[in-house]
Amino acid sequence: MSQAERSRAEKSQAEKSQARRARLSDPQGSRHPLWTLGLLRSEITTLLRRHRTYALLAVLAAVPVLIGIAVRIETGGGGGGEGGPDGGAGPAFLAQVTNNGYFLVFAALAATLPVFLPMAVGVVAGDAVAGEANSGTLRYLLVAPAGRTRLLLVKYASVLVFCLIATLVVAVSALAAGALLFPVGDVTTISGTRIGFGEGVVRAGLTALVVAVSLTGFAAIGLFVSTLTGSGIGAMAATVGLLITVQILDSIPQLSGVHPYLFAHYWMSFADVLREPVYWDDLSRNFQLQGLYVAVFGSAAWARFTAKDITA
Repeated sequence: MSQAERSRAEKSQAEKSQARRARLSDPQGSRHPLWTLGLLRSEITTLLRRHRTYALLAVLAAVPVLIGIAVRIETGGGGGGEGGPDGGAGPAFLAQVTNNGYFLVFAALAATLPVFLPMAVGVVAGDAVAGEANSGTLRYLLVAPAGRTRLLLVKYASVLVFCLIATLVVAVSALAAGALLFPVGDVTTISGTRIGFGEGVVRAGLTALVVAVSLTGFAAIGLFVSTLTGSGIGAMAATVGLLITVQILDSIPQLSGVHPYLFAHYWMSFADVLREPVYWDDLSRNFQLQGLYVAVFGSAAWARFTAKDITA
């Protein structure tokens, strides 16, 4: 079989698969009250069955393990200081990992949030619409009929589900690696007070949720970029490129005036969850900023997608 014939066969198979997804998600017509949930379930199932998704999650899960092993080798398994009450994020959490493996959760989130986590989200969000158009299956999702607004909301919801899954993968991997490589026990908060390990695990789960919410604005940007092109790879590259650009801008002191308006500026505020009591000021600013980005770029994505000529 020639390369052209193989390409046509693969495209035909993809179209049949997409049509089957549309039928399965719409067994009784789009007027059925559970239709949207069926379409969302189909989208999430398709996302989680992709090898690319497994590869992204595997890389994210490996980062906490590598950090833990590196700290273990560097310290020889010996305990270090708990760190001061102003422990903050990043290196300060690493200084506390040897005494309590619990802190590997925060160290891993601090290490992955600037690049690895948003890059994975950017790949998924950038491919959400553009990938379907590139494979020639987008029109089959609209044949059901899905309705463009509903389909766009389902696409965004599936990206948000990936945000939560990816963040939980990092947190769970870090907690498991921390428990295996280091002692665990009561947790000393950034404020200097002590809480039980059980409450600490709850705080870690809340932190993972905060990080997932922090990525919602970037996910909306990725979805908007995805509606601008029919190339999945191009949309992914543009989204990741925008992420790198914003991170660079946020690191330039001379641009401090615009820093509070950059979607990544308050990402590290998740460390405030480990204060006693929880410090909500920066967390609230982060949530409000992400909501603004979701509203602006979500509206832009809707305006573009609903007016777009779907030919593939």
